[in-house]
Amino acid sequence: MKIAIIGAGAIGGYVGAKLALAGQDVTFIVRGTNLEAIRNNGIQLITHDGTEHVAGNVKATNDYAEAGPQDIVILAMKAHQLEAVVDDLPLLMDQNTTVVTMQNGIPFWYFHKHGGPLEGHLVRSVDPDGKLTKMIPLERVVGCVVYPASELVAPGVVKHIEGDRFPIGELDGTLSERAMRISACFGAAGFKAPVLENIRAEIWLKLWGNLTFNPISGLTGSTLLEICQCPLSRELAANMMREAQQVAEKLGIGFRVSLEQRIAGAEKVGSHKTSMLQDIEAGRAPEIDALVGSVVELGRLTQTQTPHIDTTYALVKLLAQSMK
Repeated sequence: MKIAIIGAGAIGGYVGAKLALAGQDVTFIVRGTNLEAIRNNGIQLITHDGTEHVAGNVKATNDYAEAGPQDIVILAMKAHQLEAVVDDLPLLMDQNTTVVTMQNGIPFWYFHKHGGPLEGHLVRSVDPDGKLTKMIPLERVVGCVVYPASELVAPGVVKHIEGDRFPIGELDGTLSERAMRISACFGAAGFKAPVLENIRAEIWLKLWGNLTFNPISGLTGSTLLEICQCPLSRELAANMMREAQQVAEKLGIGFRVSLEQRIAGAEKVGSHKTSMLQDIEAGRAPEIDALVGSVVELGRLTQTQTPHIDTTYALVKLLAQSMK
């Protein structure tokens, strides 16, 4: 299949490298040093055991028209970076193109085909002006939850740390033919990509950790292991997760693992710097609103008190402002 990946960072690079190594026709839509590195050397993947692979059969461009229509377009950048690319997105589409969203946090499409009184509600923390909802045809969207941890260690070079799960799902919960095709494509590349009937529940399960560990890590410079093994920060994470669980349950979401199991899972990842900490250390704008601000917004929407999340949100927003 023809697959365009917008962004060749830690996750986009990892996914694109594996898909290309499995024989898919992969085009990276990138710019700057990543563009030149991938054009000249392909995309390099260092697996968690230190083995190095190079996918030299990939294309790289910053020209959407040059890439042309694709079977799958994977949005592999941070949520706050989406608005900058949506105007050019139609150049990658024909009538059969599917868009796979790989953003952490509450997605812009969350209430599309949600049902109930909140059907069609706009999540303004991630889509303030409704531009994403307007420019990305929602009927083309398949949701995806990203579990692997990886790092972009140099332009065009990605190091995989752990994990291989990319669950996907249609917004209306159907087990569609296109979702099955994407699942099979990902499976052939070595990923576990089951098609879920409730992708929103899986989004919340991942977000449960992201909305806590990312900002705590970003504010303190600490790894997952350090956060989980310090009693005070572990308790802060637990309190934030309890508040988020109350919000999710009011939206009809159930969690298939316990709070302590979710924290233990993060601890098991070890001395890993969260994506937010990686961004802060690199001087990049951290991803805050999709991970934390959206839960604050949904807390207000569901009339749920979220004092620990609110405080952490205020602190990390102040940090981001000071970085500017």
